[in-house]
Amino acid sequence: MSGTPGLRMADTDRTALSLWTADAVVLFDWLMSVDLDQVPVGHLAQKQALMDLLSQLDRSIPDYTAADIEHARDLVSRDAVLPS
Repeated sequence: MSGTPGLRMADTDRTALSLWTADAVVLFDWLMSVDLDQVPVGHLAQKQALMDLLSQLDRSIPDYTAADIEHARDLVSRDAVLPS
């Protein structure tokens, strides 16, 4: 394993993600409501990445209502698999 990573990760390099709008709304709502200081992370970079994701979601999704959040939760939870 070399000391140079294989992925380009300069400040200007970006990765585009395509998210289902319902997933984006659910994630944004959760990130807005959770205390990120209480989320267990193994490295400070993980917490920063969550804050960066929140910032991107904030810019990417339109304004939404409580009814939109509930509808998004219903849609997303249809695909959820509960642990047995």
